[in-house]
Amino acid sequence: MERLALRLRDFARARDWEQFHTPKNLAMALSGEVGELLAELQWLTPEEAAAVMDDPAAATRIRGELADVFTYLVRLADVLGVDLLEATHTKIDENDHRYDAEKYRGSSRKAPHRPAPKRQ
Repeated sequence: MERLALRLRDFARARDWEQFHTPKNLAMALSGEVGELLAELQWLTPEEAAAVMDDPAAATRIRGELADVFTYLVRLADVLGVDLLEATHTKIDENDHRYDAEKYRGSSRKAPHRPAPKRQ
């Protein structure tokens, strides 16, 4: 992950784009790319969406949009100094604590927020 963040940092620096890579701008760009990903799936049935990668042209577009989303997410985390892997593990720990597997199995209902114990 660090190598990717460094590569993106170098890419932006070489083009003097760091001045534009503010947290707000990167979050807005990320949102736009998520919108483009959604547009690829928007009018598909659940079955069509599940099989979208079977169509080579659609698969190419989906891979590209996922890469764009990931690129902006990694860049935003880098600019903010957030370790995405650590933040994700922390969030999974919180969700594991919040959503008891037996109580929430097969349910999409929202659980009340409860702080998770600190990771060791």
